[in-house]
Amino acid sequence: MSCQTLSQLQQSVPVPIDTGSDQKLKIVAFLCNWCSYAGADKAGANQLPVPAELSVIRVMCSGRVEPTLILEAFASGADGVMVLACHPGDCHYKQGNLQAACRAELLEKLLPQLGVDAQRFCFDYISAAEAEKFSRLTSGFCARLQVICKKQVAAKNIV
Repeated sequence: MSCQTLSQLQQSVPVPIDTGSDQKLKIVAFLCNWCSYAGADKAGANQLPVPAELSVIRVMCSGRVEPTLILEAFASGADGVMVLACHPGDCHYKQGNLQAACRAELLEKLLPQLGVDAQRFCFDYISAAEAEKFSRLTSGFCARLQVICKKQVAAKNIV
């Protein structure tokens, strides 16, 4: 498998298309190839519910997800961004998942300063065997975003 450069990853971030009609959520999910992507695949194979609003970007390691990619996803109109990594100690690249966790912690503090609700970002660990957790986590994140987006729309209508 080839290694993706930062510019290739940036090109992978989907640009949401606003159809103007019903407001569907736009969720960008960066999934580690070895664990969380395999967990997502298993969820699909087991026919577990996974939100259709999820746009998956498969990365070799969650440590490759630069904070700028997450910010670009939000700037492009994503309602939510997820980074799902291998559990600590299970990273195929030794410490990529720990690096991603540190970045996520910093982003959660930075996002409110940029006017983005930190609850619109999710970082978690998913193993290849955790299809049920993948389904539960993504569905829960989608439900949380629906509530956040409804509150934002209501606040805009008041003003």
